[in-house]
Amino acid sequence: MLNIALFGPPGAGKGTQSDILVEKYNLHYISTGDLLRKEIAGGTQLGHDAKNIIAKGGLVSDEIIVQIIEKTIVENSESHGFLFDGFPRTYVQAYILAGLMIKLHTSLNCLISLELDEEESVNRLMERGKTSGRSDDNEMVIRNRLREYYDKTLPVLQVYKDKGIYAAIDSKNSIDQVNSDVDKVIQNELSKNLLNIVLFGIPGSGRGTQGIMLAKKYGLEYISIGTMLEDEIKKKSKIGLKIKEQRESGLLAPDEIIVQLIEQKLENTKGAKGFIFKGFPRTLVQSYILDGLLQQHGSAISEIIDIEVPTLDAMSRLHGRSKNEYAKAYDKSTDKIINRMHEYEKKTLPVIEKYKTLHNVKKIDGVGTFDEVFERVSNEIEIGFRNL
Repeated sequence: MLNIALFGPPGAGKGTQSDILVEKYNLHYISTGDLLRKEIAGGTQLGHDAKNIIAKGGLVSDEIIVQIIEKTIVENSESHGFLFDGFPRTYVQAYILAGLMIKLHTSLNCLISLELDEEESVNRLMERGKTSGRSDDNEMVIRNRLREYYDKTLPVLQVYKDKGIYAAIDSKNSIDQVNSDVDKVIQNELSKNLLNIVLFGIPGSGRGTQGIMLAKKYGLEYISIGTMLEDEIKKKSKIGLKIKEQRESGLLAPDEIIVQLIEQKLENTKGAKGFIFKGFPRTLVQSYILDGLLQQHGSAISEIIDIEVPTLDAMSRLHGRSKNEYAKAYDKSTDKIINRMHEYEKKTLPVIEKYKTLHNVKKIDGVGTFDEVFERVSNEIEIGFRNL
């Protein structure tokens, strides 16, 4: 979920940028003014309370505002995220929003401030006043609005500067340039919220085929160590020649080579919403390597999914595969299949046990048709995206 607070003095172009961001990132737009008017028009209890306060010339209390915002977020919980326009407006509301986000199991990713000096703001709004017909587009009212904005907003901005999630954008530039600058901030935030899944399952569980299809469906990058090693051998790269030499000596590819390949993948993959790791980590040592690699890229494991299939069923699947065009070299004999099962139990099950203490390992029933299992795993991944 992507949650952004967009700030800016009158005339900074906040409305224009909001429209672009809401459409581009499929966000739900939250403006306290709009929400209050909607509640009043709908005749709700909150709207009735707010209307009475406004009729007496008072300001709507934070208690009413937070209830309206919470109601809106809950009603739109399937949204990809929220764009808060001009909220929080006060130091107190900044902490109210933080508490509300925690309650709803999410958080504010960043506050983007469209910065514009006072004289430029006045000039823009005075120019707008020539055609807008708005009574508040006159210099005295404009300067009062700006004074109120700066008096109330500066303490709020400091809260988010201290949290390290504040970004300032020069809004004197063209609309396209401002949007490009805003987009860079958002892309940086999205890169911190990758959905990284480790897919476990005994040989024959179908995790490879499931992983490929899941990656296509959700815009994730599929990382299969076996596939990456084969690709390097086919390319006859320097790494590929080393791998081939290791295999001819009866040895597995060392972690040093695997780390290089994963590092390259993480560095060169742009635009993916995350990664699905299949066949890695296989050992406890590799589990620490993966944690370190992701941390180095400002990310972490999001979900561990273990596709469970009874051993005899898995062996039967591998035996059947050995007789068709999808057969792997290690499917060719019962001895090789059994050795793979032993290897998995000896080296990989301890990795899953380790992750149980750090993550909520999701057990998925792998028995059934491909589509049935795919639906079960998809449901877990969609929960993972919402939790982000």
